[in-house]
Amino acid sequence: MMRRLFEPIDNAGLVVFRMLFGFLLFAETLGAILTGWVYRNLIEPEYTFPHIGFDWLQLPGWAVYAHFIAMSVLGLMVMAGYRYRLALGSFTILWTAAYLMQKVSYNNHYYLLLLVCIIMWWLPANRYASWDAKRNPTTKSTTMPRWCAVVMVLQIAIVYLFAVVSKLYPAWLDGSYIDLMLSAPNRTVFVKGVFDQHWFHLFLAWSGLAFDLLIVPALLWRRTRTIAFVAALVFHLFNAIVLQIGIFPFFALAFVLFFYPPENIRRWFLREKIRPETNCTLSSDLSAIYFFIPFFVLQLALPVRHYFIEGDVLWTEEGHRLSWRMMLRQKQAYSHYKVVDRKTGAIVPYRLEDHLTPKQIGFVSFKPDGIWQMAQYIKEHFARQNKDVAVYVTAMVSVNGGPFLPFVDSSVDLAHADWNYFGHSSWLLPEGQR
Repeated sequence: MMRRLFEPIDNAGLVVFRMLFGFLLFAETLGAILTGWVYRNLIEPEYTFPHIGFDWLQLPGWAVYAHFIAMSVLGLMVMAGYRYRLALGSFTILWTAAYLMQKVSYNNHYYLLLLVCIIMWWLPANRYASWDAKRNPTTKSTTMPRWCAVVMVLQIAIVYLFAVVSKLYPAWLDGSYIDLMLSAPNRTVFVKGVFDQHWFHLFLAWSGLAFDLLIVPALLWRRTRTIAFVAALVFHLFNAIVLQIGIFPFFALAFVLFFYPPENIRRWFLREKIRPETNCTLSSDLSAIYFFIPFFVLQLALPVRHYFIEGDVLWTEEGHRLSWRMMLRQKQAYSHYKVVDRKTGAIVPYRLEDHLTPKQIGFVSFKPDGIWQMAQYIKEHFARQNKDVAVYVTAMVSVNGGPFLPFVDSSVDLAHADWNYFGHSSWLLPEGQR
């Protein structure tokens, strides 16, 4: 088995993926500027709610724009294979910083992009059809070890595996969540007529579940590969048009390159590439394998951690991120933050609307880390005025159209409460106390 992983195979799939991947990096980062995403999430807000422990990543507006412009240039360098490892390594660092800067607009494909950047840094994707190979012909190669394709297949398989597991709950299986997701008053009469049908909700729910479950095995099997590709094309284009989830549908489709025989990829996209000799000496470098074993073990562990945390993750949100829990629930919430001067006991006026964007107000109403961070931010705000305050939060949350129920213990001073990084925060009301 180990010997087979190190067998040389045609690197056409990896080369084409590098080109597509670099373009998507460019499109994602430049598009974030042009669509106003950078301004709305990283410049306009008074506070961006970074991942806990990374408040130092708050940058001034000009620096944020420079940060994203630099990433777009690095994406083009990756696409061209120009100083590939330096470009991709630099992009990975900058993208990690951008990922950590805010989480109000968290998206699973931001995390997937980071993981694939890490994987691609290890892969010899610049050995053909690249500026690097042109500048230094001695590095040029038409082959790669088989494990380079295996790790990419394994990565996308993990995403789909946990997408299936997370969908095995009543609101998905009975189509009620799909109903909520598709409800929009501004749709055309025809589309609205279809989207309002319960049979259509059930069809989307179960076909989505079947797609996530079967797509990887179907792509691996030669007889069903093309049918699976057509299904993936329809599925992801539907998501791109209806759900408008950025580059993710096209990013997911790019992984298909690693399922088709590399000679097919060479014939379709790299016709000038000669057929490589694959009977050459096996690679003996095990460093990548030693890296990828813990890399994938960690990815298998993170999505199941919520099973070891008190409460239902759909309610508590604890263990939700980094778990491939995609498009699973809608939440409505409202909250009230009561600020009390600890010295005098007087209530101190503080309006969330004066400090947060509308989207952030929703975030600090149903996300536990957002609620805690807001309490800390309020405490620091008044500390600059030499006031020591307590912050009490009343938050009411509705999941998937259910009743509004209390989310946090309103008697706890969250300004002086601890945040539990790895378990359940005691001030958050678990499912049983709803």
